Amino acid sequence: MLIEKLGLEHKELLAPLLKGAKAGLSEYTFANLYLFRGNHDYEVIIDRNIFVKGTSYDGRTYLMPVFDVRTADIGLLKDLMKTVDFLFPIPEAWLSIFETDAFEITYKDGDADYVFTVEKMSTYKGRNLHKKRNLLAQFQKLYQHDASPLTIDRLSQARAILLNWQSTSKLKAADTDYAACLEALDRYEELVLCGGIYYADNEPAGFVLGEEVSDETFVLHFAKARTKFKGIYQYMFNNFARVLSPKYKYLNLEQDLDKENLRVFKSSYVPDLLLRKARVRLK
Repeated sequence: MLIEKLGLEHKELLAPLLKGAKAGLSEYTFANLYLFRGNHDYEVIIDRNIFVKGTSYDGRTYLMPVFDVRTADIGLLKDLMKTVDFLFPIPEAWLSIFETDAFEITYKDGDADYVFTVEKMSTYKGRNLHKKRNLLAQFQKLYQHDASPLTIDRLSQARAILLNWQSTSKLKAADTDYAACLEALDRYEELVLCGGIYYADNEPAGFVLGEEVSDETFVLHFAKARTKFKGIYQYMFNNFARVLSPKYKYLNLEQDLDKENLRVFKSSYVPDLLLRKARVRLK
């Protein structure tokens, strides 16, 4: 068994495995694992199967299989599970392998991904989203606005937006995803990320950054904006959904980590699906 700290050198090994697993969860991309490797103390375990070992935001140790766990040798899997608190994050489609007499399956609300149809985010249709439509309309009326792909020549503008976002936050940089987002911009090409940058009155106002997580879902890892521009987030999500490739049916805004501000913000867009992630323990 080989155990190594997760680093950029693991991209060629892990990226195709994560894509081939077809888990659909926001953690199942190399960029996500790499950018948050410090938050979770990620290690790569190379044995007959390959796992990523980490620590959850609530302080528990876990193994994340980078393959469809239904293909695993259940005996070997049980042996490995004895070294951690649980397997995580496990898609519900994979749970058939875990017999209830040997395994305990639980969920935590803060783990679930907020998933929206691209059609919903591109229109804000419906009574529940009338406030989003109003904020979008106000933004478009108040400011001269424009949107562009987040290309290499615009990354410095995105960094300035990020710095402004952090400086106006009530939290210290160590308590936000500032460092992870900055590294995402610094390694934009290496991590094969994609995004958009948005302008208000000719000033850089916000950006979004993400990647494909499945054939029909695009995940946004980061959305940062200068909140002096009222309605900027509603404009960014709406515009990005409008220009996204038609192959994508869903937009994943990731989990809320049990943080009330994130729960309120993401819930306000009325998710079409809360994509649960199982924690599987040995009894």
